[in-house]
Amino acid sequence: MGGQAKGKKKNKPKRKDNRPNRDAGIVGLTPQERMKVRMHEKAKKKTSEKYSVQQLLEKTEECIDTFDFEMASLFCQRALDIESNNLQALDMLGHIYSELGNTHKAKEVFLHAVALSPDVGHSKYMYLGQIHTGQEAVDFYTRGIEVLLSALNQQMTTQAGAAAAPQDDPELPTVKDVCVAYCSLAEIYLSDLCMEEGAADKCREFIERALQHQSDNPEALQLMASYLFSTERNQEGKEYLLKSVEVWLPVQKQDAASSTDEDTQSNFPPYESRITTAKLLIEAAEYQMAVDVLEGLLEEDDEVVQVWYLSGWVCYLQLEKLPEQQGGQERPRSEEEEEERRALKEAARSYLTNAKKLYNKLRCDDQPMMEHMEQLLGELGGETEGEEGEAALEEEFDPSSDEEEDDADTAMEH
Repeated sequence: MGGQAKGKKKNKPKRKDNRPNRDAGIVGLTPQERMKVRMHEKAKKKTSEKYSVQQLLEKTEECIDTFDFEMASLFCQRALDIESNNLQALDMLGHIYSELGNTHKAKEVFLHAVALSPDVGHSKYMYLGQIHTGQEAVDFYTRGIEVLLSALNQQMTTQAGAAAAPQDDPELPTVKDVCVAYCSLAEIYLSDLCMEEGAADKCREFIERALQHQSDNPEALQLMASYLFSTERNQEGKEYLLKSVEVWLPVQKQDAASSTDEDTQSNFPPYESRITTAKLLIEAAEYQMAVDVLEGLLEEDDEVVQVWYLSGWVCYLQLEKLPEQQGGQERPRSEEEEEERRALKEAARSYLTNAKKLYNKLRCDDQPMMEHMEQLLGELGGETEGEEGEAALEEEFDPSSDEEEDDADTAMEH
């Protein structure tokens, strides 16, 4: 048969695929991981189209203000997805990671911010000082103070040439910032570097610099008291301690009597610093003032074991001191004296009972404190039963669940 011969099939060159390799970053990932990456990319695109960086940072601040750091990290990361070198966002994200206890990521973020802007913005150096210890911490704090003083000088020059410069901008550095930074340096020489040669002199020098910038700063005054107590100059230390407490405690008591103003409360020393205040007051035998400080701490947060323990301890010490005040055993005690004794004993038992229950509930790991609590309770007649607040201590914590990234979009709608 004379059919037509079939033509040979030409080997056409394959068409080059010039499309970008969208999967280059997900090679080697499991299908689930690939899906997560693609969903994240989609969410980034959706966010950048829908919200500005400023809007995302405003939402971040709102979450930080309500201590929702998980959600804050999502909003802040979205802002950095859009603008990766935004210094404000980096500063906020580093702070968020610090609050979440992720010091490794916080360190990475702050060091990136330092590389981008080494001479502007002191707060990143302050955070890095907190994250590090020893000489490394000293170096970061020192650099932060240099940046801070430079910014303050520039600010003063600008204000001098202006008719009326704004004074209430929270972003502007203040003398209080300088004071607190010097206090941070001094604390290192009271702790990490206390064995270094000349540590005591450096500690005092930095506290004095802090007080030069803000002479009535309660934290600086208290730090000077701690330094003086550590060098066995107890009377001088007590004078500084009382000066420190007089700055804020009367205001706190006044606010407690008439609905506390949050703005006023922000001027009080931090919670941990006030725990130290109570310890120093107990050491100085200023028991009633220590009680006032501890009551304020319990009002603010009643789930700190150490505060309950110290409250019980100071009541016990007041009880022990009564015989000296009342003339010892030389005469029969009056009914009022007996009532005061009973009240102090029951208060001490109640505080220590709550401290022990909370210790077990939170699974604390401070054996010396637990042993001391048990010793005191043994001397006082054992734990109390059915005390007020017991129900609250028995309640379980409601752990916050992890939020998915899409929750950030949902929250933005509100």
